[in-house]
Amino acid sequence: RADTIDEMFDVASCLDSQPLPRGRRVAIVTNAGGPGILAADACMAAGLDVLPIAAGMTNPLDLFASAGADAYREKIETLLAADDVDAIIAIYTTIDSRRTGAILSAIKDGVLAGRRQGAENTSVLICTMASPETPPVRAGDETIPVYEFPEQAARALGKAAAYAAWRAIPSGTYPKFEKLRLREARDLCRQISRARGDAWLTAAELQGVLHAADLRLAPGVVAHSAEEAAGLARVFGYPVVAKIASPKALHKTELNGVRLRLATERDVRSAYAELCAMAGEKLGGVFDGILIQPMLSNAVETLVGLSQDAMFGPQVAFGLGGIHVELFRDVAFRTAPLTDRDADEMMRSVRGFGLLQGYRNQPPVDLPALRDLLLKISCLGAQIPELLELEFNPVMALQVGRGYQIVDARARVGPTAR
Repeated sequence: RADTIDEMFDVASCLDSQPLPRGRRVAIVTNAGGPGILAADACMAAGLDVLPIAAGMTNPLDLFASAGADAYREKIETLLAADDVDAIIAIYTTIDSRRTGAILSAIKDGVLAGRRQGAENTSVLICTMASPETPPVRAGDETIPVYEFPEQAARALGKAAAYAAWRAIPSGTYPKFEKLRLREARDLCRQISRARGDAWLTAAELQGVLHAADLRLAPGVVAHSAEEAAGLARVFGYPVVAKIASPKALHKTELNGVRLRLATERDVRSAYAELCAMAGEKLGGVFDGILIQPMLSNAVETLVGLSQDAMFGPQVAFGLGGIHVELFRDVAFRTAPLTDRDADEMMRSVRGFGLLQGYRNQPPVDLPALRDLLLKISCLGAQIPELLELEFNPVMALQVGRGYQIVDARARVGPTAR
């Protein structure tokens, strides 16, 4: 923990006293090869670029142990004027402690000369490889932070460059959905919460909330007999899916309560009998029937969710869906409300994003449609604190232009202090 706190102070020293770097290109000036190599490795680990050539000079630029104050002043001034340098780490390994003051003064003079030539946005950090008590260097109105080791300077500079890159990204926009009836959806959640407290929604209640939110579940009908299940399968067209429909079956796959790719009437009747028997054994017979849905192909299973966190507020989740979410834990979270840029970053941040872009024979999915779904869930979370939990798993992401299908959903409401 102490190391973490020290790193925070290192970063704060850089951000407080130096301009944000324009980019990630770093020039290293040193009087010893070893610290220069350490600095270069640490810079690359921090996401910085140590270019082979900077301002026509080698990088790291080794001035050798015999280098004096004039060499430091000249090189710092030259590098500050270079177009291909965004930041400088000046390392002075103490050879003769009597010369340290003169070297630091020369670095200061080089910075002042460079600033006068217009180098306003190039960060400068110093590493003395000496006592941690070395104070920051004042260069006119500017303060140059001094670090004990090259790794400290590189880590601080890497964070500063990342922060600068983040600030340069255009701001996202908050969506407006004309068909999203937030007041109606919140009234429904409030009524249910007042009547039953903390409770999972029934299928009918869930349909009401989703209808107000302009969201639709994939087509499906609950069958109450094997004959009815077979008739529904003929209407939907084979193959179909059969699932236990029960308020007690929140995770159907864990109960083995799903049958996929049912391609014949015999398959459907057999699945109906198996699922009814399972519901009687594991759910005590508490189930509404067997849900029959068309089987979707050429789709990628994703998860979209919402939860209310006591500390951070509404959290929107996105990741690979189905059983993959438990297996790979490949889920991204963001605090609502989301901008369109937040939603795009969420999707791109999961390791399975390549599947959504199209992989081998799998076509790319409709990412704009998924973004809209995330943004709608964000609106619900930000405006309806009574909606404690909402999960769509899986959401079948279809090919470009075909949108998505919410195959399974559950929601929980409850009292709130907001």
